[in-house]
Amino acid sequence: MALFRRAQPAPTPLTDRDAVLADLDGVVYAGPGALPHAVDSLNRAGESMRLGYITNNASRTDASVAEHLTSLGLTVSPQDVVTSPQAAMRLLATMVPAPATILIVGGEGLEVEAAKAGYTVTRNADDAPAAVVQGFAPDVAWTDLAEAAFALKLPEDEGGIPWISTNTDWTIPRDRGIAPGNGTLVSAVHTAIGRLSTVAGKPETPIFEEAIARFGAQHPLFIGDRLDTDILGSSRAGIDSALVLTGIDRPKHVLAAPQGSRPDYILSDLRELHLPYPQPVEKNGVFTVNDAAVRVVDADVQILSQGRSQVDLLRAGAAAIWATGLAIYAFRVPELLYADPFHRP
Repeated sequence: MALFRRAQPAPTPLTDRDAVLADLDGVVYAGPGALPHAVDSLNRAGESMRLGYITNNASRTDASVAEHLTSLGLTVSPQDVVTSPQAAMRLLATMVPAPATILIVGGEGLEVEAAKAGYTVTRNADDAPAAVVQGFAPDVAWTDLAEAAFALKLPEDEGGIPWISTNTDWTIPRDRGIAPGNGTLVSAVHTAIGRLSTVAGKPETPIFEEAIARFGAQHPLFIGDRLDTDILGSSRAGIDSALVLTGIDRPKHVLAAPQGSRPDYILSDLRELHLPYPQPVEKNGVFTVNDAAVRVVDADVQILSQGRSQVDLLRAGAAAIWATGLAIYAFRVPELLYADPFHRP
């Protein structure tokens, strides 16, 4: 009989999961190219569980997204891709039944899903559309936004038509850096007409509910790079989440994350999906992750041990700040906690 029992390693973020649901921009790729370690890490996860991809980017079809991912080294079919245009059409059907005419602002991704759903598509407000659906495409022009504004000039409570946006992401990662996203285009129309759109994609729940139903997931993990859409949306849908620091949100955003937008896991890159995840341990107000330790005393966030890993320090700092229940602007935060050596586009 053994006198000592070997300590079991900490669970990984993938322990007991039956599906991984991944965002695309900033998680798998930035622009056309794959992010470091993303493809190998996801392929490894796919050996034991279902992989699904959820994207707010409305510019492409599920088939073109699947083709792109396959070209990067993943094995993906269109059925594995859940897009915000699909969520938009599901939402639209509750407001305006097909085959009504709808005005589309966006690209092929929206047009194809509208056709699948049986709608007639126009780009001209003079065609008396029954609704406007707006999504991102890199070639959306002022004239497209103007047609949407013309169609939406009457407030909905005065008989105006519905306005659905696929998403309101302010930014989108590209291979050359961070570019304006669909939220900026939706905001331009809003500024012109004084109305708000109904959002179909993240952080709203329909797109997550579609993914869970499609993949039959009971214990999924969602991976994203944005707190305000990916993490907030997965939280609303009751799905555990991991924030990966290869896209939009940075350590300073993590530390300031409000309740409801805090990930269950903070990852440097997707390799850490397969590594034991060190949960913060609190003792006498000190939050420790491996050899990094942070505490909050009055208005000061104090680093007691920097540790060997910047991501462990960030995890400890986030846990300490979040535990106070106060917003980050109430504290003096050491610059070291904001350090950002993590890969980003």
